[in-house]
Amino acid sequence: MAKGDRIYVYRNLFQLNGLYQHHGIDCGDGTVIHYRKPAEIIERTSLATFSMGNPVYVAKYSDGFGFVPDVVVERAESRLGEHEYNLLFNNCEHFVNWCKTGISESQQVTNFLPAISRLDSSKLYEPIKQALQGKDSRNAQQLLTEALTDIKSVWDTVQPEYQNAIAETEAWQKVAEKALKSDREDLARAALHKKLNYQKKAGKLEIELSELAEMTENIIRNQQEID
Repeated sequence: MAKGDRIYVYRNLFQLNGLYQHHGIDCGDGTVIHYRKPAEIIERTSLATFSMGNPVYVAKYSDGFGFVPDVVVERAESRLGEHEYNLLFNNCEHFVNWCKTGISESQQVTNFLPAISRLDSSKLYEPIKQALQGKDSRNAQQLLTEALTDIKSVWDTVQPEYQNAIAETEAWQKVAEKALKSDREDLARAALHKKLNYQKKAGKLEIELSELAEMTENIIRNQQEID
């Protein structure tokens, strides 16, 4: 590890070992700047606080633009105290990528964009709410863990469906462009019709993803309350 490195650890989400990565910027002096959990504030902490006893890894970037180490740390320092965490749009991985390259993105979110149409989030969350209202902490903890397991199962099972919809949208756009260059407006219209169908499907899944993310954050908050 070195100054300006993007580092990460695998964090356990309840009983689901290694479910997600937590990212930070190595300052080169034994400290790390990251979106600290559960406060959800960008802070400078010790490496030990960041890792919480887990192995620390250095993320590798492919060849391309990236700021020099001093600038990476300066960019991270410029956002100290920020309290604008958002699971989908401004999480710890978005932050470190912005520090390193200027581009705010999260591969974890991209990889786990799911088709949640098979999951009725209201029915999944209702028994948890009832258990919490009844102050049955043992049962609530079990339900929380089972709910998150169900969510991960959906992610792992249907993730390719979402990615396929995105890929098909892009592919049919290229087909339409190629058809127009060949003066085949009929083929172009047919291709754009297919593109629109896949685009609508992807849009629907993005809305469902937002609902799932909100439910997941509610589960996490409630788990912290009953620990």
